[in-house]
Amino acid sequence: MTPLLGGPVDRHDLHHHGDAEVGPGLVDLAVNVRADTPPPWLRERLTASLDDLAAYPDPARAVAALAARHGRDPDEVVPTAGGAEAFVLLARALRPRHAVVVHPQFTEPEAALRAAGHAVHRVLLGHGDPHGDLTLDPAAVPADADLVVVGNPTNPTSVRHPADVVAALARPGRTLVVDEAFIDTAPGEPDSLAGRDLPGLVVLRSLTKTWGLAGLRVGYALAPPALAAGLRAAAPPWSVSTPALVALEVCSSEAARAEADAAADALRGDREHLVAALRGLPGVEVRGTPAASFVLVRTPGRADVRQRLRDRGLAVRRGDTFPGLDDEHVRIAVRSKAISDDLVAALAEVLA
Repeated sequence: MTPLLGGPVDRHDLHHHGDAEVGPGLVDLAVNVRADTPPPWLRERLTASLDDLAAYPDPARAVAALAARHGRDPDEVVPTAGGAEAFVLLARALRPRHAVVVHPQFTEPEAALRAAGHAVHRVLLGHGDPHGDLTLDPAAVPADADLVVVGNPTNPTSVRHPADVVAALARPGRTLVVDEAFIDTAPGEPDSLAGRDLPGLVVLRSLTKTWGLAGLRVGYALAPPALAAGLRAAAPPWSVSTPALVALEVCSSEAARAEADAAADALRGDREHLVAALRGLPGVEVRGTPAASFVLVRTPGRADVRQRLRDRGLAVRRGDTFPGLDDEHVRIAVRSKAISDDLVAALAEVLA
């Protein structure tokens, strides 16, 4: 893993996301939202919340539920309109001298920092080598970085980094932002730092993936009290809607967490099935050790795979918009075994 010093935005389209890949008649393997969500009980609670839309949103109940879930003080909890808003608020609230984003990962953190006028330096997992290791090496992050952003599990690599490895990046005088949008894709949320007391640690969460709430825009940040206050001050008034606040509250319950664990356990079986099938295909490399709801694949010498799968009715996420990857990479969402079998059969035809 090696640093790439900042400069002008390069060829990577930092605002391209998986939803741009999907369309009518296509099987969606590009967006990492769990299928058949939100569940009926959550739909009912969201529908009931519409009766309160005449009143301004009150985050108190959601904040209390999130604080109890993670063993944090309420003044450390900041509801946000999805994970993307959290990155914008951080870019507004902070004045980093040396901001580092670990790539390849979700591109909105860098996009938000650049939009706020901050220079961004990159650290590339695997040195940008298509065969390189995608695990995190804390020593590769410049010691003088006062803002470091990393995903765990990292999107699009699907690699989950050990908690102690990520925690090693924390130090006085540095803000460490850990995007845990996919941490609940494993039962029990292993390697989460949400309950850890580390200097300058900010943990970001999203309800988009597991609960199927991309259209609701709902997430939250866990941050030291002073920084949490700065995030609130940077946000527009009432930016998180009443239905979103209800979702934060009810999805923090013990019953909801048990359901999320059960879904993660089922996901693990589907992922293992997909990975085994992909590894059996000549001309396919599965990058890293997948641990989330998607798999990063490289097809050496073949930059046409995404389009040719699309021609067969299958939408996968292009990889070349992620710094550190190229057009030989695609990200594939984990779906049912039957859908994965169809994908692998189509991929075999494309590569034949």
